[in-house]
Amino acid sequence: MEGSLPHGWSDTGSVTVLTSHSAERFILDNTALMAPPHVPEIALYLADEAHDLWQRTEDELVEIGLPPPFWAFAWAGGQGLARHIIDNPAMVRGKRVLDFASGSGLVAIAAAKAGAAGVTAADIDPFCATAVRLNAQANGVAVEFVQDDCVGTDADWDVVLAGDVFYDKPFADRLTPWFAALKRRGADILIGDPGRSYLPRSGLEPLGVCQVPVTRALEDAEIKRTTVWRWSTERPA
Repeated sequence: MEGSLPHGWSDTGSVTVLTSHSAERFILDNTALMAPPHVPEIALYLADEAHDLWQRTEDELVEIGLPPPFWAFAWAGGQGLARHIIDNPAMVRGKRVLDFASGSGLVAIAAAKAGAAGVTAADIDPFCATAVRLNAQANGVAVEFVQDDCVGTDADWDVVLAGDVFYDKPFADRLTPWFAALKRRGADILIGDPGRSYLPRSGLEPLGVCQVPVTRALEDAEIKRTTVWRWSTERPA
């Protein structure tokens, strides 16, 4: 594959065919182990803001066959949700937890640190399998990863965690009936959201609000007001 690279990023010949080894090399070459500002207890392999990654390179990444690296940033909703889980460990302690659209695995790692009986991180991005593994290892916790679109499925999770998932209307339209069905079955659905456009307008119970430092290049702000919501027994709309 041919194509230019993001400024400051290493050669991607090693990811022409994505394997666990090539993905690991790419992540280690282009990120640094650092703590998200709102969750300093957790270390993640994240892109340095100096890469200016999102502003300059989304098209370039597509050219060389790589998905946009959502996993390389600690998004506001995930940081807020992870903070809430660490501060309120009883919400997940001893329970089976799904971190949906996990990205870096931040929320999954928070759940594992809080004493969840088992944590599954799910994401369709193939890079996330390696990112979650490296990040879980860096924090000394066990997290299972599944590269699946879990929408509409039910593996009998006790708690489903979802950060920053209501950014797109077609995706939100798929999530709403799925979350409602899981809630009716008895699962606890917790959402971290910094005011994304397609968050349901009703049927959510606010559990906490925090101010989360974020990457200006991604969010057009340095601080995002982020709410942790619980999906209520009503069907949100």
